[in-house]
Amino acid sequence: MTSQEPPPAGYAEVQVVAASPEVARRVAQVLRHSFAATEQRSLPAGAEGGTRLELTVDTTRVEGPARSWLETSR
Repeated sequence: MTSQEPPPAGYAEVQVVAASPEVARRVAQVLRHSFAATEQRSLPAGAEGGTRLELTVDTTRVEGPARSWLETSR
């Protein structure tokens, strides 16, 4: 989902911008460890270089540390 419309209820669009693809992938991996997520989409970050990853996370299907954090934040 890269449109201006918000994602469906319970989902979040996440963009990770980093100087290198490896750093962006590590952040996406942590998110996928805690939430069900789509496959990441990798794009150039801009004229200066870098990488932008986009993925959609499902906050209704949480695992690990994110579950306890979400439960206590409600």
